Amino acid sequence: MSRNFYILAATLGFFALVSGAMALVPSSFQPGLPANGTLWRTVALILVVAALGSALIGVMSNLFEQVDRRSEQARRSGRQKRRGRQQ
Repeated sequence: MSRNFYILAATLGFFALVSGAMALVPSSFQPGLPANGTLWRTVALILVVAALGSALIGVMSNLFEQVDRRSEQARRSGRQKRRGRQQ
């Protein structure tokens, strides 16, 4: 599940880089596109924030999945130890 958030963060980060680069390109090279540099910078900033948020969610879900796996492992090993003592 966390891998999906990492992929989303990478995609949003890529588009943020593209938007940031578009802010530096002169308006004569952008026919039909918004020529206002501040618009491109704003879009880039929003995309960067969304990418960072997605990466944070990915990291947190990865940590919680790891805690679940380890607690399940500990429970299984504890159960196995108790069964070994009883026999």
